[in-house]
Amino acid sequence: MQKTTFKITKMDCPSEEQMIRMKLDDLTNIQSLEFDIPNRLLHVFHIDNNEQIFQRLDTLKFDTSILSTVSVDNFTATDNQNDERKTLWTVLIINFLFFVIEIVTGLISNSMGLVADSLDMLADSIVYGLALIVVGGTVVRKKNIAKFAGYFQILLAVIGFIEVVRRFIGVEKMPDFQTMIFVSIVALIANVICLYLLQKRKSKEAHMQASMIFTSNDIIINSGVITAGLLVNWLNSGYPDLIIGAIVFVIVARGAYRILQLSK
Repeated sequence: MQKTTFKITKMDCPSEEQMIRMKLDDLTNIQSLEFDIPNRLLHVFHIDNNEQIFQRLDTLKFDTSILSTVSVDNFTATDNQNDERKTLWTVLIINFLFFVIEIVTGLISNSMGLVADSLDMLADSIVYGLALIVVGGTVVRKKNIAKFAGYFQILLAVIGFIEVVRRFIGVEKMPDFQTMIFVSIVALIANVICLYLLQKRKSKEAHMQASMIFTSNDIIINSGVITAGLLVNWLNSGYPDLIIGAIVFVIVARGAYRILQLSK
């Protein structure tokens, strides 16, 4: 048995962990995966060489490199699939619920920041949903669903970005900054809860490491929308909302591209 440690520089969210799991799912030489997201490390316990594992990881474009490979004696794999499925179902429901909440309140309050953030929540929901489908599913089914989900997400991001440009050029109603701030704060709390649930099963102390909170793109995005809401009020301008909306739509498109990597 061998243990190879990979440095994955762009792995900073639990949803990216699930993408990596799906990418390696059908490799029979892998016995176990251990993730250290705060330090961007993945420990893979496997037989044979690590070349195929590295090639799979490299297709995700997460900036992967091999740090070390060592022999391991007396390895025992743990089976926590049922607990993991329960956790994935929980975070999927939370993310999809806030996708609905944010897109509805975003449209009502005229906030592109909230609409964009809702699509980021949808992207996470898709990843967690794919992770659940993979269990007991075929590789072909996984790839087809990933391809559809990726293109659908890109389409939504492009439509959203075009709407941002249209609002920059035209004269639009000011977004409701109070709704932006309140909904984003609640969404931020929801993301913290998701991170807690996802990391709890890996922590002996049963609490999240503080570094995890600050390395999550979701929480950074929530904070960005809150800041944009404050600037909308302070500057009496809708531009901060449009700027954060444009940035998040780009992030959503990048996430969709990563989902498409699962279909290859």
